Amino acid sequence: MTTSYATSAAARPLTFLTHTALLTGRLQRTLWRMPAFLVIGLVQPVIWLLLFGQLFRAVADLPGFASGSGGFLEFLTPGVVMMTALFASAWAGTTYLQDIDRGVLDRLLTSPVGRGAMVCATLVHQAVQTVVQSLVIVGIALLAGARFPGGVVGMGVTVLAAVLLTLVFSALSDAVALLTRQQATLTAISQFTTLPLMFLSSAVMDLGLAPGWVRDAAAYNPVEWAVAAARQAMLGGAGRSAVQGRLALLAAAVLVMGFLATRAFRAYRKSA
Repeated sequence: MTTSYATSAAARPLTFLTHTALLTGRLQRTLWRMPAFLVIGLVQPVIWLLLFGQLFRAVADLPGFASGSGGFLEFLTPGVVMMTALFASAWAGTTYLQDIDRGVLDRLLTSPVGRGAMVCATLVHQAVQTVVQSLVIVGIALLAGARFPGGVVGMGVTVLAAVLLTLVFSALSDAVALLTRQQATLTAISQFTTLPLMFLSSAVMDLGLAPGWVRDAAAYNPVEWAVAAARQAMLGGAGRSAVQGRLALLAAAVLVMGFLATRAFRAYRKSA
């Protein structure tokens, strides 16, 4: 009996990974059949990058703007990457709402598939999109003339920060979708959270020019953690410990939100 229990315990991680891979493949096939969603998600960030980068480039010359010597395009690029990750992940729960409407989620919940695997599949799916979009945005910035002293390492940190930010808000969106089961509610909550979080960060403006209360609020903002880590890595404006500290905060937020999203299945089952 002891041997049987040990074998079962050892098989659990493999089963979890298998279920996650299968469910992720299902979502990726949907994206592969309709790649227009990935392309459409890049239209607005590219407009921000090219239009804002030219329109507000003189802002970098203002006194108090910390990254004035690097140019506004270099300053803006990490912010646009994180804004793209934020807005895309805020709608991640739509996948669950579609599965609820089609009866797919109820069938999955009666199958041997673990709740954690179901959450992880949606998170991995969103993370893959974020990686592709982040690389495209950085590539466009380079073509537009931006230069990043952090090089490949800085770009890698930027993509990692974008992925962690995606996981945080994808899990939150999944939890909201499971708890409310309404697209209108998910839309309202997404809009209510994303825009304030974006403007309470240094995504488009140096916090040195912002009021003190904005700087205080930004210290607790996951979007600011991601933007600051990416910008410091790409522009070489801070030590490794500062970047690692912000990435660690994002990783901790991922664990918390992932746990809440998994627990949301229990509330969904009780209200179904």
